[in-house]
Amino acid sequence: MKVYGVTGWKNAGKTGLMERLVAEFTARGLRVSTLKHAHHSFDVDHPGRDSHRHREAGAHQVMLGSANRWALMTELRGEAEPGLDALLSMMAPADLVLIEGWKRDRHPKIEAWRAQTANPLIAPEDPTIRAVASDTPLDTAGRPRFDLDDTAAIADFIAGELDL
Repeated sequence: MKVYGVTGWKNAGKTGLMERLVAEFTARGLRVSTLKHAHHSFDVDHPGRDSHRHREAGAHQVMLGSANRWALMTELRGEAEPGLDALLSMMAPADLVLIEGWKRDRHPKIEAWRAQTANPLIAPEDPTIRAVASDTPLDTAGRPRFDLDDTAAIADFIAGELDL
């Protein structure tokens, strides 16, 4: 599977860029999946729902299925968080998996950056960041810079990098 990441600090525009890239690559006829890292406790289930009750009772995995989608939740219950490679191995085949987060993993990435956050660029210290998408001109440590909203150009760059 071909993978490419979107990384950056909080409020840098990562999720919006991910949304636009998924739509762009899908419109180009690719099957696209996404994988997002959450740094905090999250839940896709809700107290009182049958599936939540199953999990609370101790189920290791709970699968929900319908005519529109299915989802599999796995409770770690103290086990180590699976790494990126382990999670990717559980995904169905796709032409492209876009990864949001996982700053420190070694897959190729584009960094999203917004001036209002005033965070330092990650790119100068990370050779896996191949380009920067920002809302203002800035020194990108020799990497290509794209306007954060120029989705087609960013998608073209990623497609070229991955030979899509």
